[in-house]
Amino acid sequence: MEIKINREIRDYHESMFMGLSLRQTLCSLLAVGAAVGLYFWLNPILGTEAVSWACMLGAAPFAALGFLSYHGMPAEKFLWVWFRSEILEPKVIRFQPTNLYYEIMKDTIAKHEKEARKQHESN
Repeated sequence: MEIKINREIRDYHESMFMGLSLRQTLCSLLAVGAAVGLYFWLNPILGTEAVSWACMLGAAPFAALGFLSYHGMPAEKFLWVWFRSEILEPKVIRFQPTNLYYEIMKDTIAKHEKEARKQHESN
């Protein structure tokens, strides 16, 4: 008897329905519901091809919420982190290099340059 264990315990996902997790199943149902709702709402107004594109675009966000993850974060957590970093707490980080050695040796360098100028002028 052999039991499969993931190398990384955080990669474990419990499957509820046809290999999908509960989250993926619910988001799939929401995506199908959105597509069907858009179909019946837009079919009398638009042509079949335009309605099919609208259904795909309407179902895509729900499918993304269920199936996409970025750096181990689900889609809504990633969207919240992005919103906080770009909208709520934007920071301008400016790089201004400082030469610590030059700052320490500034007086000595100026003295040597002054002596070099005096020697150059005397020649």
